[in-house]
Amino acid sequence: MSSRLPAIASTPLDPRDCERAVHTAADGAIVTFTGTVRDHHDDRAVTALRYEAHPRAGEFLAQVCAEHRTADVRVAAQHRIGELSIGDIAVVVAVSAPHRREAFAVCAAVIDAVKAVVPIWKYETYADGTADWQNPGC
Repeated sequence: MSSRLPAIASTPLDPRDCERAVHTAADGAIVTFTGTVRDHHDDRAVTALRYEAHPRAGEFLAQVCAEHRTADVRVAAQHRIGELSIGDIAVVVAVSAPHRREAFAVCAAVIDAVKAVVPIWKYETYADGTADWQNPGC
């Protein structure tokens, strides 16, 4: 991932930034996953959301990307922290490769790994006034 592209950001994310970080002339495919804040979790209406990250979360995210890179496959990812609104972009993963099948597979593997190992926590506030942490085991 380009050093100009922060892994963890407190400002809005632009998926095109990750795409530009991975694209080369050798690529026939760029697959981008963009995760957004939804207005519900299970059967509960979400009204507000905050992401918090461990100080080394960026290192974890960079490691996930590095583990999925090969000579032909490039990977970039970013995750947002702070207060987000419904519809805001929370996470972006971009993968470029010579062929689409590999780009899709790697993109899915990267977002799954991000959710499993990067220490980022989500605090949701619900319409009924209650709130709860999500991803507490990460």
